[in-house]
Amino acid sequence: MPAIGSFKLIGAVLAAIEDSGYAGIFLPKKGRPHPREILATAPSGETYLLWIYLWILTFGGRPNLPNEYRIQMTTVKAPLALNPDGPTLLMGYEPALGLFAGFDVDIHRNFTPGSPMVSIDIETVKQSMQDGLSFHRKSNREIAIGVRPDQFMNYALHAQKLHKLGRQATTCDLLSRAAATEILSEEEILSLTPERRKIVHTVSRLARDASFKRQVLNAYDNRCAVTRVQLRLVDAAHIVPIGAPESCDDVRNGIALSPTYHRAYDNAVICLDEDYCMHLNPIKEKELISLGLVGGISRFKSYLGKILLPQDHLQWPSKRLIKTANKYRGIAS
Repeated sequence: MPAIGSFKLIGAVLAAIEDSGYAGIFLPKKGRPHPREILATAPSGETYLLWIYLWILTFGGRPNLPNEYRIQMTTVKAPLALNPDGPTLLMGYEPALGLFAGFDVDIHRNFTPGSPMVSIDIETVKQSMQDGLSFHRKSNREIAIGVRPDQFMNYALHAQKLHKLGRQATTCDLLSRAAATEILSEEEILSLTPERRKIVHTVSRLARDASFKRQVLNAYDNRCAVTRVQLRLVDAAHIVPIGAPESCDDVRNGIALSPTYHRAYDNAVICLDEDYCMHLNPIKEKELISLGLVGGISRFKSYLGKILLPQDHLQWPSKRLIKTANKYRGIAS
């Protein structure tokens, strides 16, 4: 495995946080390489201070275990310090795959001096490319988790419960199936304790959200349908809003929008018609004029008109859903 410097390792984490829809800032601490401290900011403005113990994930070196990959916890002493103000993560990064592995910091907080190692089956890491999060229950009941970059923050904010509750075999199996967006029976869910039931529901919801986002952004080549901008600044917006009876996570109920236009669409400042043209809502325009809040509106409007559509016609927004969405938002057809 080629060496990768600390700067690139931190860059991979910041890029993963960005792919998760958050903004990340590295907070260097003089003379202390671990834990790395990163401040992550959600789109809502809520902030999370992450402490991350992170090393490169490398082949374990044992010919009889070709899938064993590990991190070597160098330059740290036991017990690992824990973050009093947020999550503490113990992770590995596989640069050739661009994927992460998450380990149970509570289990590995204390260790004997030397160069302690923590392992994961590399196939589990690879599975996260498909499922976002992937779970492996090791022989000691520890749960090791593969993490795709766009699921980094979802993992970070739920890591402690995922590792703790996933130690139970049935829960681990249901978490894996939920991450793969399988439909779980009510009987299977009800067999769990309330706490385990909640984390399985959480993973199921996060998996569906991630699947929808990937489908929509891939359909639009990661470009805003209005501005055509990429720059890793594009959201997957629901045409019929989440929570409405006819909303769904089908790609035809999605459109790729940059954050400003996404917010404008959700708030009915702009609207999409059945000819695939985006317009400024005249009712909202009058409201903004009355409030004296039309600064920049000419430039904002200049991007409106015929939207960028996916190359695959089967992925174009559903005209029925567009009509339904406009009805919910009070926009005349």
